[in-house]
Amino acid sequence: MPRLSKQRLPLEVAIMSRVSTVLLSVHRGLKLQARSLHASASRLQNWDYFARGPSYWHEQFPVAKGQRQSPIDIVTANAKVDKALTDNPLKIHYGNCCLGVSNTGHSFQVAIDGTETELNGGPLDGTYKLAQFHAHWGPYRKEFGSEHTVDGSTYPAELHLVHWNTKYNDISEAVDKPDGLAVIGVFFKRGREHAGFKPISDLIAKIPHKGDNVEVCCNYDPSWILPARRDYWTYLGSLTTPPLHESVTWIVMKNPVEVSAEQLAYMRMMLWETPDGEDQMFNNYRPPQPLQGRVVRST
Repeated sequence: MPRLSKQRLPLEVAIMSRVSTVLLSVHRGLKLQARSLHASASRLQNWDYFARGPSYWHEQFPVAKGQRQSPIDIVTANAKVDKALTDNPLKIHYGNCCLGVSNTGHSFQVAIDGTETELNGGPLDGTYKLAQFHAHWGPYRKEFGSEHTVDGSTYPAELHLVHWNTKYNDISEAVDKPDGLAVIGVFFKRGREHAGFKPISDLIAKIPHKGDNVEVCCNYDPSWILPARRDYWTYLGSLTTPPLHESVTWIVMKNPVEVSAEQLAYMRMMLWETPDGEDQMFNNYRPPQPLQGRVVRST
């Protein structure tokens, strides 16, 4: 194999070329097994981002055409500044709560021990606990992939921190209730390496296949990924993947955080099943949905 350093390739291409050779040369037997498992899972979870992509989700999940679907395009000129949001500041407490990182076949997902976590204030009535976080992203060197857009503008990726309302017994009870969930959205833009995201992005490189998981061995606080300034937009919406329950109070941070090309590359080097077989994971996002008369509030 030629030495990539002599080809003067962009950083992300060099990384992808070096690592994807290993990832895509999996033993054929394991590959067939992975496809068989995917086929079984698909019978239970009959949606994806390809042949059964977002434009078809309504066929199995009619709520996809509902009145409070997400994501949306946030039109900043129409967002209503609400003094009540700043008078009752959003309070976020996580601590060292991360358990492991897995490849779900649609994204990476960080599992959380949410016992000591708390999210309250701002637009929320009551206290919510963190359950997991994951992301959505686009292709190499493109500036789209985020689910929410701002005045029509996109970002390469968007992180979602998913919380459940403690008025319910657990997240499985909360997930379909109108006030059951609260999700913080954080935009990722390409720039410098993000030290707070690095422990997670390094682990993402170790979960190439659906079902792969790795333990988070270090003490890790998810608040390290949040922007320093926490101004936000908020509105009532839904999950952005099936079953698309209209149960989410969205809190979308106005200020993006910078992550490096290498950190974005680690996400894209995860593998999923496409109509043409196993390939690199990207474009795992749902396009903006109609606002349907909802009001977006702003700090």
